[in-house]
Amino acid sequence: MMQNKKPNKPFQKGFQKGRKFNKYQHKSQASSKPRDDEEIERLRSQLESIDPSKIKLFTDFPLSWKTQKGIREANYKVPTEIQRESIGHALQGRDILGAAQTGSGKTLAFLIPVIENLYMKKWTRLDGIGAIIISPTRELAYQIFETLKKVGAHHDFSAGLIIGGKNLKFEKKRMDQCNIIICTPGRLLQHMDENPLFDASTMQVLVLDEADRCLDMGFETTMNGIIENLPPERQTLLFSATQTKSVKDLARLSLDNAVNIAPSEQQAVTPDNLKQSYVVVNLEDKITMLWSFIKSHLKQKCIVFLSSCKQVKYIYEIFCKLRPGTSLLALYGTLHQDRRVAIYQEFCRKSNVVLFATDIASRGLDFPTVNWVIQMDCPEDVTQYIHRAGRTARHKARGESLLVLLPSEEEGMVAELKNAKIDVNQIHIDPKRLFSPKGKMEGFLAQNKELKETAQRAFVSYIKSVFLMKNKKIFNVSKLNTDEYAKSLGLVVVPRVRFLERFKKRQAAAQKTNKEDGSESSSESEDESEENTEAKPLRKDNDDDVNFNLPHSDDSENSDVEEELFKIKRRDHEIEESVSKKDDEEAKAELTAARKAKVLTKAALAKRVLKKRIQTNTKVEFNEDGTELLDTRKQLQSDLARDYINQDEGGIDIETAKKVLREEDKFDKKRFKEIVKAKHKVQKKKSKSKKNEDEDDDEVDDFGSDADDEPEVDLSWLPDPDKCYNVVNSDSDSDDNDDEDNKGEVSESESLVHRPPKRLYEKKKSGNDSATSSDSDGEDDDEDEPRNKKAKQIANKLSLNEAEMIAMQLLGK
Repeated sequence: MMQNKKPNKPFQKGFQKGRKFNKYQHKSQASSKPRDDEEIERLRSQLESIDPSKIKLFTDFPLSWKTQKGIREANYKVPTEIQRESIGHALQGRDILGAAQTGSGKTLAFLIPVIENLYMKKWTRLDGIGAIIISPTRELAYQIFETLKKVGAHHDFSAGLIIGGKNLKFEKKRMDQCNIIICTPGRLLQHMDENPLFDASTMQVLVLDEADRCLDMGFETTMNGIIENLPPERQTLLFSATQTKSVKDLARLSLDNAVNIAPSEQQAVTPDNLKQSYVVVNLEDKITMLWSFIKSHLKQKCIVFLSSCKQVKYIYEIFCKLRPGTSLLALYGTLHQDRRVAIYQEFCRKSNVVLFATDIASRGLDFPTVNWVIQMDCPEDVTQYIHRAGRTARHKARGESLLVLLPSEEEGMVAELKNAKIDVNQIHIDPKRLFSPKGKMEGFLAQNKELKETAQRAFVSYIKSVFLMKNKKIFNVSKLNTDEYAKSLGLVVVPRVRFLERFKKRQAAAQKTNKEDGSESSSESEDESEENTEAKPLRKDNDDDVNFNLPHSDDSENSDVEEELFKIKRRDHEIEESVSKKDDEEAKAELTAARKAKVLTKAALAKRVLKKRIQTNTKVEFNEDGTELLDTRKQLQSDLARDYINQDEGGIDIETAKKVLREEDKFDKKRFKEIVKAKHKVQKKKSKSKKNEDEDDDEVDDFGSDADDEPEVDLSWLPDPDKCYNVVNSDSDSDDNDDEDNKGEVSESESLVHRPPKRLYEKKKSGNDSATSSDSDGEDDDEDEPRNKKAKQIANKLSLNEAEMIAMQLLGK
């Protein structure tokens, strides 16, 4: 393939101040550097003349052509009131305190100044971090990042989403390449502490979205650590629907002549298109009310707010089992981050869906076309109510908010809402339209153990959330009907709430002590009044007066109180020393006993057992006489070792210890040999028993004899010499009879074939004759045992060929 060697003239000069032009770049874009400089100068000259009242469209702002193009492609045309008033001041470099209604476009109000600030300062990737945007929740940070990608699509800045649940190593490697960081407080502080590539010294703009939440008690220590690492000379932008006015919070951020922009002060706190109402329901009827509401609003998009993650998890799982006829989703903090993002996107995409969520979905999230927001659990305060209700009626759309209150919560919460100028109307539910799923829920819990445990955790978490609320005028745990609430969740047995039991015990003990203190103070006042009224000298009290002049009562509790009531507390009484000493001793004994009485825990009991050195699971063996058999393995055997242990000298004598080890090693070796011998004996017994079993199974040796039945040499397989040589004996008939008796008759065909016959022959020898005779073949004559053993040994040593040769020699004779 031929290459064009001629240089391309328009692109011969490819470098300009270290930047290489693209070969396929348009001529107008190739000369963007001088155009950017000219545009920056033009924009700076127009910043001072910004008048928010004259701005009608985004094109009226002095913004760069890249930002204007991104805004136009994202379909943003007319700025909202908070955007019109805040963008101009932010472009001039001032600090901003912005507060506006939910859904009024606060995200765009701080993203446009951040982008323009870095653009005018000619910020590049090599310049490091230029802006940090902090949000309290991961979903809100993700939403800001998506908006930034739309508006700043044509800029050359790099942005990073730094939130929990993502790959920390991936973020660490690329932290120095990010110009704009959108993050949550915890993950940002982690990078500040652990990442050497993180450098915030070049930062120009700090943005806090939902600033009141970022600066409250939950994030106080984290935010203090972050602010310490930021440069003091910076622009700070704070935005929220409920802006903080705390002097302490603002001092932490070191704001410089901040502009307070709060158009919501002239308007209502909540949008005009939001219809707000509340309903009073008993605690045990909440699930029935929610189920009936979902069944009657299947074609609408709803968000149901609950107070804890465990409640959201259980309600979502049990309602999925019940199948209401619409899509169900659950969003809570303990989910994996990828799953949370997927649920957020799915809820935004669908039109008929119910989302069960905790308060992580209450701030800043822009869900499109939400019809209903149902607050099943009462919010902590008015601020929380505003943010929850603000998930609907956004961007001039209509929406409805329903607050579900208990009878004990109605008075306090409604009063607070009215003080905040929020009009909430009460509605009533028709009992005929309520459908209780209690029976089905009990059935599902009986079938599924894990679901039952989830219900128990949800029950405890709700009571805990009510117990931990600060406003006790609204939230009162003692007024909750916990038994009926547990049954409404499908639980047959009410779970045990341990922290509530401990709290009630402490409360009862405190009340008892208060009563006792009050009675003692009253008795003291009576004594003082007697001293003042009686001018005469006090009489002497005897023992009888002290013991018997007191009023008696049958009630044990009253008697205890009386004993404390009538204690003598005046010092001028003259009582016998014996009585006072006894009382003092008893009082001291009671005090010491009360001090010593401590709660016994399992750890304390275990320590006691260890101190006593009780040997558990010990095995003791005895012989037939009843004496204990000592285990030599755990005891010293040599006299030298015993003497060494009994010595009272401190320290360790190494040489003596070595000698002791050598002596003990002898006993160990001896014991080891005995163990080996015992093992060998066991193995020999096993081999003998195995051999006997094999012999019992009629295993035949080389000569065809059975070892147990035929102890002698077996030559029965040899042919009969009389039949081979046609020798007829006179006693043949007797032989045949003997053969029949022995049931081992040999046929002529078998005698001619070299094969062991069926009948087994034995050699019968008399005591005097050395040779065998045909008459003695069938007789049972005894042989001498030594001859049999010797013959057996010889036969075992012979091979098959040697045995055949001997047999042929015998036949030849």
